[in-house]
Amino acid sequence: MQNELVSDIYEALLGMIGHLQWWPADTPFEVVIGTILTQQTKWTNVEKAIGALKRSDLIEPEQLANADVEHIEELVRCCGFYRQKAKRLKDIAQFFTTEGMDNIFQLPTEELRELMLSLNGVGNETADSIVLYAADKPKFVIDAYTTRIMKCIGIEGNYMQLQKLFETELPSDVPLYKEYHALIVEYAKNYCGKKQCDDCVLLHSFKDKEVKNG
Repeated sequence: MQNELVSDIYEALLGMIGHLQWWPADTPFEVVIGTILTQQTKWTNVEKAIGALKRSDLIEPEQLANADVEHIEELVRCCGFYRQKAKRLKDIAQFFTTEGMDNIFQLPTEELRELMLSLNGVGNETADSIVLYAADKPKFVIDAYTTRIMKCIGIEGNYMQLQKLFETELPSDVPLYKEYHALIVEYAKNYCGKKQCDDCVLLHSFKDKEVKNG
């Protein structure tokens, strides 16, 4: 059954990969920056851009909010769509500066999520990444890798349907959600990202189980 699959996949990934320390960031707002920069690009590019922002002392909301957008563009150029992302970074920095990060992150989980979704350039995955990794509140992040893996083993659905599946069948636990999502990303980079379907343990182990239990 699907609830067993959700737990079994986690145990399989944990056994193969081990515990991970993720999201890599020094501060909650650095997580926010990363969620914007990582849209439609590789994490290695995000690391370069964050390094450039740090060297320019633009890693906290007030400094970033007051920076020239053209300067931000140059620093994040390596991430692609750099003009769009620079504006979004400046806008979200101004938002956190005005409203206060502590005040924002004290909001209840669903209220915080809706508030993040109201910001320009913030969709479901970005909002949930902020809620989970920056605010330490339980929202399971569904990314393209998660959608692809679940589809391959016979479970299809849109973002909200898959999120409901994970959140219904797992304890509402922030460290667990972080670990599970990190494991999916790490595993998928090595198999989905390199199209190593023939070697995918999840595909061969859990697709048959889903068919039998379906």
